[in-house]
Amino acid sequence: MGSHFLIFLGVAAVLIVVPGPDMALVTKNAVIHGRQAALGTALGVNAGLAVWTVASALGVASLVRTSATAFTALKLVGAAYLIWLGVQALRSARHRWGRLESEAGERNVLGARVGFRQGLLSNLGNPKIAAFFTSLLPQFIGSGRAVLVPFLLLGGVFVLMTLGWLCAYALVAARASTVLRSPKVKSALDRLTGAVLIGLGIRLATEHR
Repeated sequence: MGSHFLIFLGVAAVLIVVPGPDMALVTKNAVIHGRQAALGTALGVNAGLAVWTVASALGVASLVRTSATAFTALKLVGAAYLIWLGVQALRSARHRWGRLESEAGERNVLGARVGFRQGLLSNLGNPKIAAFFTSLLPQFIGSGRAVLVPFLLLGGVFVLMTLGWLCAYALVAARASTVLRSPKVKSALDRLTGAVLIGLGIRLATEHR
């Protein structure tokens, strides 16, 4: 595994920074709800990745990859959750529209705990994560040896890399959002992120394995 570790780091870095449902959710919560919600979401995403890492190492995630029924069921649940979050964002945009400028500084009730739950459920509801761990990681593990420890090591590295990236991204996005004080601007961001989440949910539901 040692000779392939640098290749794994490169592949992992590319996969981590490519925008997807997790990053869209972190973006929404950073811009609309602030730093605590964004960091909570990032931690929830990585908690989900940690669960997938252990499940893959123990062989559980391979059942999702090999079973069409399990894969489809988990895919539809995850897609439904993303669409629900998108609809909630669109509803928030409708309610936010027309508020006075003085109300722009009010903090939304969504905090780190809710953000953590959203990030966790979003990640666990994406069966492609299971496919990633059970299809890609074995390529960096030598044949004819136990896979439990290498799986946990590589998965742990992937989780740490994702944690660093998403937390840094969340802080930058949250800081940038401080200049977006207008309720109309926040309403537009709600509509944009809501549409993105719904689109990602539909894509997840209609994609093949």
